[in-house]
Amino acid sequence: MHRRTLLRLPALGVLGVAGLSLTACGEEKPDVSKAERRRVTYGEDPSQYGELFLPEGEPRGLVVVIHGGFWRAEYAADLGQPLAASLAEEGWAAWNLEYRRVGNGGGAPETFDDVAAGIEKVADLGVDTSTVVTLGHSAGGHLATWAAARGRYDWPDTVKVTHVVSQAGVLDLVASEEEGLGGGAARMLLGHQPTVADERYDPAQQLPLDVPLWCVHGGDDTIVPLTQSVDYVERATAAGATAEVVEVDGDHFTVIDVSSDAWTRTLAILDGIAPA
Repeated sequence: MHRRTLLRLPALGVLGVAGLSLTACGEEKPDVSKAERRRVTYGEDPSQYGELFLPEGEPRGLVVVIHGGFWRAEYAADLGQPLAASLAEEGWAAWNLEYRRVGNGGGAPETFDDVAAGIEKVADLGVDTSTVVTLGHSAGGHLATWAAARGRYDWPDTVKVTHVVSQAGVLDLVASEEEGLGGGAARMLLGHQPTVADERYDPAQQLPLDVPLWCVHGGDDTIVPLTQSVDYVERATAAGATAEVVEVDGDHFTVIDVSSDAWTRTLAILDGIAPA
């Protein structure tokens, strides 16, 4: 069973496959062994770590890669490894961040605590933090966008996020639950039905964001519909934010396929932030 199949199933229906290591499309994983990388912990829990991928020479900046999987424990940081390796090849330092998820100690606020702490940890890694891009897929897109506003809600933010790239992100938790995305994944994350009172956790309630954001989203995405990005950007720009939808051909997983045109367009966005 492929990850794209698993993401369509309710949480209770996929717990038995938590130990499997699968790719989005079922093909073999790209080789990430050639990249210079090291694993660094930022807490005592087994999920509190990141993998630092380094390029040859001085990095253009730092990209924090945050994987998706509807915030559930059966999806892990291996999803972000090919992206981090590709970014290193393009001259970026990449911090592939793992965090506690629903089913292994995560939820609200623990998942958010971990993402905040994981980003803060890069200050100790010897990399330049003047340009910090959070890049996340699906639920990771939610966390990448949330991270840029975390300082408003008493999470540490000495490492400032300067740009956000959301890849098919779940950017509106209230709408996500109303549409039944991920079999009630947002409700499981928060521990209750999301409402507009959940501003501290929901990017859609945090507008305008203070940094530029790009929403890269497949037009054929049936897992997280394009409307999650379109509606967010419409509201964000109306509030005075800098935000853009980059619609690409393909489904929910196209955006994390490093051989796809969607990934090429994502790299082009990063080139605009810090030219090679």
